[in-house]
Amino acid sequence: MSKEINPVIEKMLSNDPFSQWMGVEVLESDPGYCRISIKIREEMTNGFGVCHGGITFSLADSALAFASNSHSSISLALENNINFTKKVSVGDVLVAETEELQNGRTIGVYKVKVTNQNEELVAEFRGTVYRTGKQHST
Repeated sequence: MSKEINPVIEKMLSNDPFSQWMGVEVLESDPGYCRISIKIREEMTNGFGVCHGGITFSLADSALAFASNSHSSISLALENNINFTKKVSVGDVLVAETEELQNGRTIGVYKVKVTNQNEELVAEFRGTVYRTGKQHST
């Protein structure tokens, strides 16, 4: 995989205040693929003192957006789901890695694996996107 960041992903991240607030770092990217990470902070926790599920979901959703748009066709989420498999705590570093299952003309399907710093699976995410037919300008 390429250490150079896809220009579409770079532009998307620069225009994405929420991913910036989460501290998303793009580790690798290729067309249809990306690997991103965040470090869990105190303000990302819920009333039980563990990482809010919405943060893990949002990390996976950002990975989906970056990977699906990296082909340069504007792609929008149609449906997403997630299964949480392990608790996430303050200080944990999460990595979301995409797998492109289908790259169709109008529909794309992706699986996103979210692991912690010990490479333990903390969530599995699946997303379907609609390809609008419009192209990104970089």
